[in-house]
Amino acid sequence: MFVWNAYLTRPLRATINSTRWTLPLIHGYWEQRQVSVFGRQLTMTLLARRSRHFAGTRFRKRGLSAQGFVANEVETEQIIDAGIDWATGQPLWAAMVQVRGSVPLFWSQQATPLSPKPDVLLQQFDPIYEKTASHFADLKRRYGNPIIALNLLKSKERRLREVLLRREYAAAVALLNAAAPTDQQIIYIPWGECGNFQWRKANIRKLMTERL
Repeated sequence: MFVWNAYLTRPLRATINSTRWTLPLIHGYWEQRQVSVFGRQLTMTLLARRSRHFAGTRFRKRGLSAQGFVANEVETEQIIDAGIDWATGQPLWAAMVQVRGSVPLFWSQQATPLSPKPDVLLQQFDPIYEKTASHFADLKRRYGNPIIALNLLKSKERRLREVLLRREYAAAVALLNAAAPTDQQIIYIPWGECGNFQWRKANIRKLMTERL
């Protein structure tokens, strides 16, 4: 899903039954830096790649596609290399994968010159959230459990836009969790509920650990 020229190179790959003669094109980002934490040298690597499915510009691509892909999905992995453990001789690695994308519901926005913040239009194409379930099933297939859904949508607005999505998203996750075993349920964290915290004092790592 991250190879943007997969369709163009498919006939060649199928004919020769090999990927050796094709160069996969990835839309993403890579950076690696050496840092020092309390005198200890660490190597930090950041990798990001954008899905080719349902990609597009702001306001024109929102929500889910008919195949269950979310708009503008980006997978980001942070890798920390702390060298070798002198006691065991084992490498010291840590990694975290984060996926961001549009809210996995059927919704849209119609931008106009007179409306820089267009209303959110929720579309009732999927009343039992079948495609939302497909999206989370794909995440579990790729990354395993647990899946942590960190909801960054606003919880308060004068004119309801993100709040509408927030409510519908919470309802979708609740319905999916009700039909899933405890160890398969989505860990849903509505970050907007922490709006009373000052941002610098909010400990998101502690909050996520408490939900695990």
